[in-house]
Amino acid sequence: MPEPALRSVREDFPLFATSGVGQGLHYLDNAATTQKPRSVIDAMSRCYESGYAPIHRGLYPLASQATDDYERARATLARFFGAARTEEVIFTRSATESINLVAEGWARPRLRPGDRIWVTRMEHHANYLPWQRVCRETGAELRIVELDGNRCLDWCGAEGLFDSKTRLIAVTQVSNVLGVENPTDQLCAAARAHGIPVLVDAAQAVGHSAIDVRAIGCDFMACSAHKMYGPAGIGLLYACSDRLAEMQPLLVGGGMVDRVGEGTADSHWADPPACFEAGSPNLPGAVGFAAAADYLSHLGLDDIRDHARALTRRAVTALADLSGLRLLVPPGVLGGPIVSFTMEGVHPHDLAQIAGESQVAIRAGHHCAQPLLDRLGLAATARASFGLYNDVGDVDALVDALERARGLFVAG
Repeated sequence: MPEPALRSVREDFPLFATSGVGQGLHYLDNAATTQKPRSVIDAMSRCYESGYAPIHRGLYPLASQATDDYERARATLARFFGAARTEEVIFTRSATESINLVAEGWARPRLRPGDRIWVTRMEHHANYLPWQRVCRETGAELRIVELDGNRCLDWCGAEGLFDSKTRLIAVTQVSNVLGVENPTDQLCAAARAHGIPVLVDAAQAVGHSAIDVRAIGCDFMACSAHKMYGPAGIGLLYACSDRLAEMQPLLVGGGMVDRVGEGTADSHWADPPACFEAGSPNLPGAVGFAAAADYLSHLGLDDIRDHARALTRRAVTALADLSGLRLLVPPGVLGGPIVSFTMEGVHPHDLAQIAGESQVAIRAGHHCAQPLLDRLGLAATARASFGLYNDVGDVDALVDALERARGLFVAG
């Protein structure tokens, strides 16, 4: 199988160039978090060194520069994700906070007993628990789009998905366990015809696929920077203008209010997106987030996607030949660069530990997707996930490590 076409970018990532833990590391835990290129690190360093000041507060030149840098980062990300207006992008701490903002600030005031929120069997806990809580506390019903026999979503079997009681559908773009990429554009088109908003959790897609919110047609989109080679501790929520006007803040405090009333008198929020960004904004995080988007755009998202798919295809082919190994990737489906598996006679945690001893970093556990694993009859799986700095040598190292683990636990 030929080497993926994307140029080698490993040298762009300091972790792999420094002596120590990065030397010889086969990092295959990219679905959990990604490493950071020099351009992102440098952009954040410059911000701290020569551009850091309060945002939207000071009138002196340094503060004005900081405000411009923050809003420039927002504009960069609005373009990167295809938003129609810059103010449709809200900075949050994570994809998790973004989803909670929609659950509490948009859905809760609208939910009544008998209403429905739909999620899918594939959802990460971040796109499940906020809806579970808000439904439980409002008397609404949480419904689940189940899997079909091929471990893809059974949209046709979701009776009542588009009826008048459905208030919102929340769906992952890419499953963090199965790697399945869902047809969110088709779902959004069908939902729009029935006046039903859709939230897309794009956290597992943004590091290797182009996400255009207008092309998808979603009302909301959540993601985190750290899964697309940006910094930890910052994410964003896209909300289309109509939904943005309907939302209430999740957090209240400094920076998000125009006028504070006395006692229990009404206070008046600032205009979006400021009213959703209470507290001191994460300027270095926003700058790093935008730098990551620029880095991916420079490499080319189509090339990144092709590279990821080539590695995933190679891994699926190689792992399928290992005795006793069960792949969870649905047959004939190649979506995100995620390959989960189990091995007969070896616990996933043991697989991950033995792999780690060979400098192969994979994940083991329930991957914050317990409703999915419960349905699959599993307590845990091992998972390898590929990034743009991975190559065929990483796949080969993974196979060798798993063969070693099997030899230790099974063959002996």
